[in-house]
Amino acid sequence: MYYLSSKNKGWHITGVDVKEEQVKDCNEFFSRIKRQDRVQFQYGDLTKLSVEGGYDLVVSVDVMEHIEDDEGVLKNLYQTMNPGGMIIISTPSDQGGSDAHHHEAEHDDGVTGFIDEHVRDGYNLQEIIQKLKKAGFKDVDARYSYGWPGKISWKLSMKYPIVMLNATKVFFILLPFYYLITFPFSFVLNIMDVRGNHKKGTGLIVKAFK
Repeated sequence: MYYLSSKNKGWHITGVDVKEEQVKDCNEFFSRIKRQDRVQFQYGDLTKLSVEGGYDLVVSVDVMEHIEDDEGVLKNLYQTMNPGGMIIISTPSDQGGSDAHHHEAEHDDGVTGFIDEHVRDGYNLQEIIQKLKKAGFKDVDARYSYGWPGKISWKLSMKYPIVMLNATKVFFILLPFYYLITFPFSFVLNIMDVRGNHKKGTGLIVKAFK
């Protein structure tokens, strides 16, 4: 939301979350940085969302894997959009991106907090394409993310710091120096991951239009 609001001052942006404390915190943040006139967060359940048109862009990052009635949510999001509007979805794939039991058994390193609320073990590439088309979307483009560059970047920027913080809180002091060294590598790897076409990956990036 912060990134989008930085891209264009003419955009009016709405964030929706089922956790009221998150909504409150985000609204307070955007108020402090004087963007509250064009960025608003509100409490909402996507399975019950009822907004007739108005949005040109819908962005869903790591949301769909938490929702049982995903087809219902896609239909609701479709209804909120203007004709020609675009939806972008980032979600785990069925190649290990959301397999909590696998991660817990193999690693047992405290990173399962990212995936322990998931209701499905990731999406099959064709499955999410078909669900979007069923909801009415067209020109659906789905591709894998978190190929080998993204996996390495995730380990450097997310997994290893969490493992070390779980081992000792002293690492809080060392964390800025760790990122000073690793961030440039992670940044380049992320660019490679987003721009590359991977035959497989633990994530999916999907784009479609109304």
